[in-house]
Amino acid sequence: MNIVILSRSYALYSTQSLYKAAVNRGHHVRIIDYMMCDLFIKNGEFRIFHLGEELISVDAVIPRIGVNVTDYGSLVIRHFEQMNIFSTMSSESLIRTRNKFGSLQLLAKYGVPTPDTAISWNYENIEEFVNNFGSHPAVIKLLSSTHGEGVIKSDNSKMSSSLMEAFLKLNHDVLIQKFITESTGTDIRAFVVGNKLVAAMERIAQSGEFRSNIHRGALSKPIRLTKEEIRIAKESTKIMGLQIAGVDIMRSNSGPVVIEVNASPGLEGIETTTRVNVAKSIITHVENKKQDLYD
Repeated sequence: MNIVILSRSYALYSTQSLYKAAVNRGHHVRIIDYMMCDLFIKNGEFRIFHLGEELISVDAVIPRIGVNVTDYGSLVIRHFEQMNIFSTMSSESLIRTRNKFGSLQLLAKYGVPTPDTAISWNYENIEEFVNNFGSHPAVIKLLSSTHGEGVIKSDNSKMSSSLMEAFLKLNHDVLIQKFITESTGTDIRAFVVGNKLVAAMERIAQSGEFRSNIHRGALSKPIRLTKEEIRIAKESTKIMGLQIAGVDIMRSNSGPVVIEVNASPGLEGIETTTRVNVAKSIITHVENKKQDLYD
């Protein structure tokens, strides 16, 4: 197959891992910077050019879209979709997943356990909003946050009101979420490909830090998930319309809760921690989906 990996950089671990896995399976692979793609609609036909070269004879696309360029990245994916080229992620599922509160709305609607969460744009009435939320300590989180940036623990309602008012006055989308005290500093990343859990790890924050992101120096170790955790990881992936997902789970006293579903989860942490070749699972998934289309 002719496979295109949509990525901003050749040097990224995830990009290289996918490239090597695809080449090892005998595929022809190109790494394309999707921000350097020009999209044309001419006479009702869809065409894509990368640095002046038209992309033709593409069999499958594996998007690796950064958070800060979701809008244009989704347009590039949609263009490939309109050309009837298989993509491991749809444009709609990318947009759906990138909205943190919107994602939780969908998950909760279909019965996936999530932490208590609230959002508001009315900073003039923020104290009443925070009082109605009630639960503290809490987490204040920017909707555009990634790698733990823009995530702050608040110990009381006064602090939460001040933080949310400040963010809202700066025109930042922000939510408040229940702090899972019993899971402080730890969470689980479950990696789903297709309808299979292919790997899982527990992330443990550094001493004095509640954010368990590996980019913030957290440690990680392989972990065996319960049947319920596997079920909600797979169900969350399905609800978000994803084929590949990193589902972040916390263990609360009332059972596992899904914190977030990642549409372009990094491979470095999960592969180096679990020694599972996740990239190979992704390439095998692409092969199987293409075969299903031919049958």
